[in-house]
Amino acid sequence: MVNYPHQISRKIAQVRPKKSNRVDFANRGMSFESAINATNDYYLSRGLAVIHKKPTPVQIVKVDYPKRSRAKIVEAYFRQASTTDYSGVYKGYYIDFEAKETRQKTSMPMKNFHAHQIEHMSQVISQDGICFVLLHFSTLKETYLLPAKDLIAFYQIDKGTKSMPLDYIKKRGYAIAEAAYPQVPYLEIIEKLLGGNT
Repeated sequence: MVNYPHQISRKIAQVRPKKSNRVDFANRGMSFESAINATNDYYLSRGLAVIHKKPTPVQIVKVDYPKRSRAKIVEAYFRQASTTDYSGVYKGYYIDFEAKETRQKTSMPMKNFHAHQIEHMSQVISQDGICFVLLHFSTLKETYLLPAKDLIAFYQIDKGTKSMPLDYIKKRGYAIAEAAYPQVPYLEIIEKLLGGNT
C-alpha cells in the first residue's frame, strides 16, 4: 500500500498478463526433449553411453548486423530433411532414435513421422543398429520405447496417414517409468533387449 497526501490510501491495481490460447507448436515437446538431453548427459557423465542430439542442418542466407556483437539471422532454410533426433554408442552398439510427444490420450499421430525418417530407421536396422522411438503422452504422463521395426510396420499400413493407437504401443513397446536421475531411463530397456540384467 502506498501512502498519499491527506491520508488517502489507494490500492495499486495489479495488471495480470492475459493467458494466450494460442498453441506454440515450435516448442511443443521441448520439456520431453530437455528430459532426454538431461538423461543423455547423465549417461555420458557416468561413462555409460555417448548419445547426442543431432543438429538440424540449416543454411543461413541473410544476417543483419545492427551492432558487431548483436548479429541477427533474418533468413535461413533447412538444407535437407533431418533423419532422427538422437544417435550415439552404447556398449559398442550404434543407437539411433527419434522422440515424439503428444497431448492425445489414445494415440500417437503418425503425421509426426516422415517418410525419410522411416527410410533412415530401416537403413539403421539393416546395418544391425539399435533403432527405436521414444513416445511421450504428456497428458497421461506415460512414456514408451517402441522398437523401430514396429513403427515401420505400422507406418507401412497406410503410409503414416492415421494415428497409432496407444494399445498398439503398449503391446509392442516398453513402458519407461519416469525417474529423478536419469529422467527417461531408456538404456535399462535397451540392456534387457540385448540380454543383459539391468
